Amino acid sequence: MNAYSNEEGEFAVRVARRVVEEYLDSDSMPEIEFPDKFKENSGVFTTISTYPMHHLRGCIGYPDPVFPLKDALVKSALAAAFEDPRFPPLQSEELGDVVFEVSLLTPPEKIKVSKRRELLKSIHIGKHGLIIERGLYRGLLLPQVPVEWKWNVREFLEQTCWKAGLPKNCWKDPSTIIYIFTAEIFEEIKPRGKVRRKEI
Repeated sequence: MNAYSNEEGEFAVRVARRVVEEYLDSDSMPEIEFPDKFKENSGVFTTISTYPMHHLRGCIGYPDPVFPLKDALVKSALAAAFEDPRFPPLQSEELGDVVFEVSLLTPPEKIKVSKRRELLKSIHIGKHGLIIERGLYRGLLLPQVPVEWKWNVREFLEQTCWKAGLPKNCWKDPSTIIYIFTAEIFEEIKPRGKVRRKEI
């Protein structure tokens, strides 16, 4: 059962684009009336991609439900546009050539297995996102990523280790903590166009 309606998902994507556009236009924040559900704490990621090639242009978010969704959404949208260290800040002239995607997350859940190889059966491609953590190192990949790259579970684990700055086989080490989460994903079909629920 979906936690968010299609209308709420569309609203989230529209807000993400609007705060970025207004910040670029006037260096200010729009006044937005949020539905009650957006006042509850939730994790969220905003992803910005080029159109039509869908090359990543920025992706930042908050996996843990530490902020009300309305605040986390605004923070993640601005961070994806202007603070992703992999890319230069988004420019006004790019706004017609990028699409916005918002992933609304469930709280991360720690996986507990008696043997590490059991992880291969505990994680489901197309359903779960991963967080891998060891000491000060932490990496996250959203559920849509292994689908887009056609990874199997082992590759998904290895790539999340690498994202964390750890050796690719770190998932085999019992001291490595692994979390799973799910996401409801909503995306613009084209820049400023219709928003749809993304099925993965």
